[in-house]
Amino acid sequence: MTEIDISSLDGRYEGHRLRDRAAEARLLAAIAERGIAEPLEGVEEGERHVLLNGFKRWRCARKLGLASVPYLSLGADAALGIVALLRASNDRALGLLEQAGFVDELKRRHALGVAEIATALSRSKAWVSLRLGLVAELPPLVRQKLFAGAFPVYAYMYSVRPFMRINAAGREEVEQFVAALSGRRLSVREIEHLAHGYFRGPEALREQIRVGNVALPLEQLRRAAQPAGGGTLFEQAMLKDLEIAQKYLQRVSAKSRDPRLASAAFRAQAQLLLAGLLSRAPVFLQSVRDLHDRCGQA
Repeated sequence: MTEIDISSLDGRYEGHRLRDRAAEARLLAAIAERGIAEPLEGVEEGERHVLLNGFKRWRCARKLGLASVPYLSLGADAALGIVALLRASNDRALGLLEQAGFVDELKRRHALGVAEIATALSRSKAWVSLRLGLVAELPPLVRQKLFAGAFPVYAYMYSVRPFMRINAAGREEVEQFVAALSGRRLSVREIEHLAHGYFRGPEALREQIRVGNVALPLEQLRRAAQPAGGGTLFEQAMLKDLEIAQKYLQRVSAKSRDPRLASAAFRAQAQLLLAGLLSRAPVFLQSVRDLHDRCGQA
């Protein structure tokens, strides 16, 4: 570890790390009081230090007008530095999207194949492919909002992304939704409500959300009012989920024995997905049985 001039740091990978403004504000206060406790990390490129880890500390140091910062070099090869960062990601709490961004960097900029990346990281090819796929399907504007901390990652992954994957919602639709709600400090639950209304509701509701007028749609969704078609909006959404579940259960059952499902890449990714499905199957089946019994008693 050494002390380096802050002006020699290159922040080109800043966009690969998620921002958390609240955490950064707390860190700023801590650094102002006690200084930087942990060194920033990066790789060497000529006289520049290309930063890989410690962007919050870097931004805080600049805000405080610090001339130098503690620094630990990860070598002179950017690809090896990224590999070192990813291998230690459990310790550094690197999120899934951040991992995906750096894995994509290894493939796109450093021309490493899936097998090479998997070997370097001591991970499976399915682990690498999952992250590359996540980056590939991420619309540019959505990526910008997520990494800037303007839209909750959890809400995107579990409330918005499923509509793009299951309902085939267009990238433009997803971009419009995320852009409309970014920076509004909505809860994950509120975003989930609005996502159901936007991707499954009437055009009038979609238009209200697109122009950023979310107070009325939220109130409508909280009341779960469905103007036409019978049943509440929540009930209609549940019926749609059941239709989708039935459809895909039939499709998977019909296709699962097809001999064309034979490539190593397919098997690696399918095994990962199937393990997740099998682990959830008992809870899913029990939930379906309970709902079936409740509906039968009505």
